[in-house]
Amino acid sequence: MFEEYKKCRLCPRRCGVNRYDAKGFCGMGAAVTAAKASLHKWEEPCISYKNGAGTVFFTGCNLRCVYCQNAEISAELFGAELTPAKLGDVFLRLQESGADNIELVTPTHFLPDILAALDRIKHRLDIPVVYNSGGYELADTVGMLEGYIDVYLPDIKYFSSELSEKYSSAPDYFEYASSAVKAMTAQVGELEYNADGGLVRGTVIRHLVLPGCRHDSMRIMEWIAGNIPSERRLVSIMSQYTPFEHIPKEYPELMRHVTKMEYNSVVRRADELGIIGYTQDKSSAAPDYVPDFDLSGIN
Repeated sequence: MFEEYKKCRLCPRRCGVNRYDAKGFCGMGAAVTAAKASLHKWEEPCISYKNGAGTVFFTGCNLRCVYCQNAEISAELFGAELTPAKLGDVFLRLQESGADNIELVTPTHFLPDILAALDRIKHRLDIPVVYNSGGYELADTVGMLEGYIDVYLPDIKYFSSELSEKYSSAPDYFEYASSAVKAMTAQVGELEYNADGGLVRGTVIRHLVLPGCRHDSMRIMEWIAGNIPSERRLVSIMSQYTPFEHIPKEYPELMRHVTKMEYNSVVRRADELGIIGYTQDKSSAAPDYVPDFDLSGIN
């Protein structure tokens, strides 16, 4: 049994639940649960640069994003249970299949199991381990990852506490996300690449532009430019927001795609600030890019 699950405080929710007896805010008990493990070719070019990232999609989430594209696993909690030993085997199978890296997607609430799995097999990994996070993290938890994680892939979703409360039930989102991203970039340091252009160390900060929120997005770009050294980060500005049917009707402003003007204005501000990274085509805003969660690679 892992002590961290007995009074869970792994994320900023600090719900204190004994996850051996009940479910935490993330919706999960103590058994590590995942919905898919496969090669994913549609990440940023430095992450999926050859055969694709070896993604493991974990079930549950510490946010409540009303527009979540992975609601099947974050809210409906689809997935299958694994032991740390079996999870380690999943990582090794992904490497054997040619994965560019091992990408842990929304992993924080299962951190004790993940670290135990990596303790078993990390000496057999020849590829980086990527931590793909919604950004709502504790800096202390990031500290637990030192020596395990090579590349961080966090979101910074909101600057405004009003937006983060309205759309993700987290009014303190930016307070924690900004602190966590600072800790991540300090931990892994400057960007390092392999001969194929793959990122083997460093941080890629993601931001999804939301309908009607371009000014908030610009404030995030300004914060990044002023607080994270350029040699330690890339920034990925995403246009893939898709208005899914599960979005509650009380959010009519989210029932449309981001306009070209909205997205381009954020990209232009980032360019003015000297931010380097990635942008997306409008074609990315489609349900086709949502993974099919079918337990492949898990069982």
